[in-house]
Amino acid sequence: MKRIDSLYDQGRPVFSFEFFPPKTDRGAENLMRTVADLKASVEPDFVSVTYGAGGSTRDKTHAVVTRIQSELGTTAMAHQTCIAAGRGAIEGNVQALLDAGVCNILALRGDKPKESAGEAQEAHFEHATDLISFLRERYGDQLSIGAACYPEAHPESESEDRDLHWAKRKQELGAGFLVSQLFFDTGRFLDFVKRARAAGITCPIVPGIMPITNVAQIERFTKMCGATIPEELRERLRAVEDDPGAVMATGVEHAITQCRELLEAGVEGLHFYTLNRSHATRSILAAIRQLA
Repeated sequence: MKRIDSLYDQGRPVFSFEFFPPKTDRGAENLMRTVADLKASVEPDFVSVTYGAGGSTRDKTHAVVTRIQSELGTTAMAHQTCIAAGRGAIEGNVQALLDAGVCNILALRGDKPKESAGEAQEAHFEHATDLISFLRERYGDQLSIGAACYPEAHPESESEDRDLHWAKRKQELGAGFLVSQLFFDTGRFLDFVKRARAAGITCPIVPGIMPITNVAQIERFTKMCGATIPEELRERLRAVEDDPGAVMATGVEHAITQCRELLEAGVEGLHFYTLNRSHATRSILAAIRQLA
């Protein structure tokens, strides 16, 4: 099994794709076909699968991750959240992944579940830093641990400097790479990387790219995560928001521009948030792969 933290030492950009777990068995089979098609067309370096709020899709996440790695031979990474999970549950989850040959974990706090007062009282970890510290102490080098970072600061953070402090703390506690929240202003990301390096963060900082395919959806996402849409892009999207094809074309064009600028700036890789639709990301990768 390949460690994702070592992939970034290859001297070339690492291309990865993120999916969310399906809710049904049919959805699981559709997702497996999507990942298989993706492997055949672009050969991703790794694929990650998310968790639902409060770990609500834990079993489906782990099942899909292990199938992707065992059946398709593609390196896979499971998300592990801690906001509503006790120490014992997390140990059981991680050990099951290791037993299945999956050593890559993205350690996150996770979204707060809507109805989890009882679970929250049993939780042992409140922050991603607590989870990262526990995983590294408990499992040592058995795990390749990644963590999240926020080019425009986490919505709950009191300041950009304070947010950067916690990003650095994740590295100090054992995270081997950071994957960024989505963003649409490349300059904001590159400025974040510059500040991160000056603050002493040395691990790979990987930009998270989400192609815009739906205007209402992306406005909802950016409101939730604190990302901004540049006004010029917002105006272009509003001009075509009633034409789904034109929206996708505009979103793909912007993402291609982002990726080219990021690769030219020397980023270690690109992490695509696919929303379980790989067509847009495949188009983007086909357009920029010659730069890698």
